[in-house]
Amino acid sequence: MKLLKGIIAIAIVGLVFTSCKNDAQPEVKTVDVEVNKEDVASSLDPNATYAKVEFGIEGMTCEMGCAKTIEKKMAKMEGVKSAKVDFDKRLAMVEYDEAKVSPKSLEETVTNVADVYKVKDMKLVEDFGTDKEKKPCSAECKKACAEKGDKDMSKKDCSAACKKACAKKEMKS
Repeated sequence: MKLLKGIIAIAIVGLVFTSCKNDAQPEVKTVDVEVNKEDVASSLDPNATYAKVEFGIEGMTCEMGCAKTIEKKMAKMEGVKSAKVDFDKRLAMVEYDEAKVSPKSLEETVTNVADVYKVKDMKLVEDFGTDKEKKPCSAECKKACAEKGDKDMSKKDCSAACKKACAKKEMKS
């Protein structure tokens, strides 16, 4: 009996010493990193031509998991100056460098996040939150003003004349 108690005591002491190792594993934490405006601004070309586009996104079910994920993916694209996804309106607003990013690449980025997301009604805009689409006559007129180099008319006057001409064309159509 003493022999059995001794063996059990040795087994318990051995078990305590071998199981009480202080092998602390490092705790792994994942942290979302937001894109800072300073980081984006340093990688953007100040001489680039930027376009603004708005489009709807179907398939979003939540603000944090869906909208913010899509927003971050687009914001991290090279050439994207700003990206904002409004979950309530199901609307994305992106300003991008036309030389580096295309509307097609924006659409692919959204659909690559998850197959359930679909882009609809993509349109170029002058300002976010307005329904005014970018007028082709405005761009043509500005180009004509720049090419003419009209000495009789300042750039400001030429721009005003372009706006009037575009407004008249819009009213006729």
